[in-house]
Amino acid sequence: MNTRNIGSLLRTNKSLYNIYYYVGSFILRLLGLFIPVKKNRILFVSFGGLKYDDSPFEIYNAMINDDRFTNFQFVWAFLNPEKFVIPKGSIVTVDTIRYFITALSSGIWITNSSVERGLSFRRKNGLYFNSWHGTPLKKMGSDLSFNNESFTSKASNNWDIQLAQSRYEAEIFSRVFNLSIDRLSVIGLPRNDKLTEVHESDTIQKKKLLGIPPEKKVILYAPTFREYLKDDKNNSSFSIPFSIPKWEEKLGRDYVLIIRAHYDIVKSLQIPTSSFVLDYSNYENLNDLMIASDILISDYSSIFFDFSILNRPMLCYAYDYDEYNSKRGLYFDIRKELGMLDVVSEDSLIDYILKLNVEKSIEITKRFRDKYVTHYGSATKESLQYIYNWYKNNEK
Repeated sequence: MNTRNIGSLLRTNKSLYNIYYYVGSFILRLLGLFIPVKKNRILFVSFGGLKYDDSPFEIYNAMINDDRFTNFQFVWAFLNPEKFVIPKGSIVTVDTIRYFITALSSGIWITNSSVERGLSFRRKNGLYFNSWHGTPLKKMGSDLSFNNESFTSKASNNWDIQLAQSRYEAEIFSRVFNLSIDRLSVIGLPRNDKLTEVHESDTIQKKKLLGIPPEKKVILYAPTFREYLKDDKNNSSFSIPFSIPKWEEKLGRDYVLIIRAHYDIVKSLQIPTSSFVLDYSNYENLNDLMIASDILISDYSSIFFDFSILNRPMLCYAYDYDEYNSKRGLYFDIRKELGMLDVVSEDSLIDYILKLNVEKSIEITKRFRDKYVTHYGSATKESLQYIYNWYKNNEK
């Protein structure tokens, strides 16, 4: 049984998880008494080791090109290390003994999710830096209802600093993660810095990179997962909620459709690709897909907040709004914010695209961004300064 199967089992068996948590945490805390901390060792973990991307990647990439971090040791943790090559540093496999020893000995943890793997063993004399991975639209943490099927870890949210893109976001994170508000740093997300100065030539270049003719307009469809939809093996399940042949018939002359599914549902999708529809669910760099796209369509994903920085049309296809809001919960009605209350079917969405008033749609995007994404553009620079200052103040 591999580590991902074990993780799935722990997420669905509370009794087994309780044993794992208490026994595992005790052993690692005991082990930590004998392992010295190296303040200049940095452990990077993105999406629990699934990926080599997002804000941890942007911070790492900036560090290896910054003279202040020349003498630092960089370690990346992956679930499948054979898939990745890094330019500087070493790699460990998540959930191995070496991973936990590396975590215990690293003075700095940088992640967008968690490092402790559902346990509790962080060292008091280290820096736990969490960029997180998106602005909350769907409810999370302590705001989830008691009967929600999302997995809840016993581990406390004990990071020293968490990034946010706005005061809206910071206040939610402070409440749901039980963090004092001074631990929230409203500077934006490093992964979004590159979205702030995108020009038409950049969009053309990204289309070429993705094999898309420059004269074609690109629709990026990026749905989130529904934790209450499972297959017979208890894995997240999802089906594209529209007819791809119909979309190609109606939109294929002018558009290309990129599908970017949430990583939890990629395995359940069967997408017939063609010159019209491209499945880039496993493509590493989400920024490439956003920069190449003229229009975003999503449902309840935090991608809305990131894409708004580009000042491009954003459409909401919330065909199951009442069910999702009942079973997961939302902080606000995204349909109202984007002026999409009347788009309730596949045909109405296609019609909306065909008649799209681009200028009006961009104004809606700008209002959304001004409300929910107030800080962007310099998060990587400010993150490095914060981390370096911590190191200089604690290196001895």
